[in-house]
Amino acid sequence: MTVHAELEEKYRRAAELIARAGMVPFRVTDTLIDIVKFYIDEDDAGFIIQNFSTKTTLSADEIRLTSGMTDDEIRKKTDSLAKKGIIFNQPNTKGTMVYRLLPLIIVGTFEYTFMKELPQGEKIKDYEKIAQLYHTLLGELQDFIQSNYDNLLPFYEQQPAVDRTVPVFTSESGKKVNIIINEEVRAEEFIVPSKTVEEIISKYDDIAVGHCFCRNYTRVLGRPCKTGAPSEVCFTFGKSARHTINQGFARPVTKDEAMAIMRQVEEAGLVHKAFHNGSNIEKEENSICNCCKDCCDTFTLWRNGASPMVNSTMYLSVIDRDECTGCGICVERCPVDAIALDNDGIAVREEKYCIGCGVCARFCPAEAISLQEGMRRVCVPPPRLR
Repeated sequence: MTVHAELEEKYRRAAELIARAGMVPFRVTDTLIDIVKFYIDEDDAGFIIQNFSTKTTLSADEIRLTSGMTDDEIRKKTDSLAKKGIIFNQPNTKGTMVYRLLPLIIVGTFEYTFMKELPQGEKIKDYEKIAQLYHTLLGELQDFIQSNYDNLLPFYEQQPAVDRTVPVFTSESGKKVNIIINEEVRAEEFIVPSKTVEEIISKYDDIAVGHCFCRNYTRVLGRPCKTGAPSEVCFTFGKSARHTINQGFARPVTKDEAMAIMRQVEEAGLVHKAFHNGSNIEKEENSICNCCKDCCDTFTLWRNGASPMVNSTMYLSVIDRDECTGCGICVERCPVDAIALDNDGIAVREEKYCIGCGVCARFCPAEAISLQEGMRRVCVPPPRLR
């Protein structure tokens, strides 16, 4: 094998490990390898292969054994990879430093690349290059999903929810949205996750906010957000906040500052989507995205046939036909196209699509929409395009 062939094989192997670290079924294509080359050099690739071939999360002691590196060398290398969005480096609950190989997407290198405030002038060209590579990769993902559609359907049913919708509880006029209480659900024995963004924010001393990576990404591709939504709305909490602050991906904010931003988010009609450790809603939240219908990758990848929409929610919207005036605002606002006007001009909600975000209820001028309690898992396959 030539030196060039050996180098290419090293990048291919590193790309395979990074792809394997996530839940999105990326194939190791030339595009994927080009993305990996954008971030790391040959030495980085060798470090990833040497240390993360069998496990995605390692302690410093484990890396010392597999690599033969000194503590100082390990720290320098992992710090460098962390700033590139390749590795997450934070102490665990016992205070032991751990290093986790991040996936490309959900949540990993892509998000950390685009949640920073983007540069101006010549420096933006690097972001344009990597954005175009991601755009090509997601197109390849769509081709793979559509080509293997029937074979993948059973896996979607087993996939854990990527995120959890935390609804809006206040209407545009400032009134509380009506909640339909389900006493049977309340009697069930399970850990109820925080129901409001206020509850989540109140739990953390370390809070950081960065820019919406989806809105930054689409803007770099030449498609500014049509909703005119605010940009700096991506929150991380606890050790995730400490990580994003340390790497320069986000800035620290107080609880009051966080809530002020959340109020702007709700005024703009964005959707609160909480991410939990291990995608387990019984564990703590580590971040909240505030998503718009136009740019959010969760929504657009689903609509484009590249990914299922898998979400946890505690609520379901309920439309009062007698109160509905058929204005169509809820149809326009719904981020997942779960509402349409029927032949009588009355809004009708499709339960299997509804993620219980409350945006329809917030903007309904007739106050005809309520939220019904009850934990639900929304799992909608991508549309079949072929």
